[in-house]
Amino acid sequence: MSSEILITSTGLTFPPVGTVRCALGPAGITLNKTEGDGATPAGAFALRKILFRADRLAEPTTALPTQAICEHDGWCDDLGDPNYNRPVTLPYGASAERLFRDDHLYDICVILGHNDDPPVPGAGSAIFFHLARAHYQPTEGCVAVALDHMMAILAACSRDTVMRIVS
Repeated sequence: MSSEILITSTGLTFPPVGTVRCALGPAGITLNKTEGDGATPAGAFALRKILFRADRLAEPTTALPTQAICEHDGWCDDLGDPNYNRPVTLPYGASAERLFRDDHLYDICVILGHNDDPPVPGAGSAIFFHLARAHYQPTEGCVAVALDHMMAILAACSRDTVMRIVS
């Protein structure tokens, strides 16, 4: 039986944890996600893998696959590159986001199954479930929560948990 993390403009609800505050993109939730629009895409997305900073945190307790990230990990966001919306090794010859960040947003970062099977150039890249800034400032289109909530959510996830984002 699958479990569902429900995201709306008013928060994140996951029955084992309850309802918690989350940050979304400044343009709200959209059915028609495009690269750089500042919106969080609507839909149901698998939780593909958890990336974490082993130099800052212990590996999360979860049933989901995990991988420690390093300083050379990146994510391609170049529409014209064959690795669009895929992990890459930095430095990379096209535009790519650095995953090993100076801030703490990606200390735990869950790759969501958005626009990845296969990626469609321009339909949005690097849509993650990650840690929120101190005052829940908007993301670039991701979903973000506080560290304690993230740890509780990941501990309650099964391999078939999905994130459903609704407008």
